[in-house]
Amino acid sequence: MKDNAITLGSVIAIARFNVPLAESAAFASDAKIAYEALGSCAGFIDGEYGQNLDEPTLWTIVTRWENVGSYRRALSAMRTKLEAIPLLARAIDEPGAYELN
Repeated sequence: MKDNAITLGSVIAIARFNVPLAESAAFASDAKIAYEALGSCAGFIDGEYGQNLDEPTLWTIVTRWENVGSYRRALSAMRTKLEAIPLLARAIDEPGAYELN
């Protein structure tokens, strides 16, 4: 992974998912693959994925990027298109990219 320093203008991307309990194990595996694909992209700082403690059907993938350009280019990378976009397409339809101050 890259340098963990967060700087002005960095971006956090949050994708949330509703996942039936019966699909949790498969989703966790798919989330790991998607996270690793995103993590291989230039500009990736760090991230995490996990299941909500209070509502176990809710999951999230959270990533940090050097800037919005890095995040957007990552979404266009071939590995991301193959390994992350199919999962990200299942995310709850809501804005998920935030510029950090």
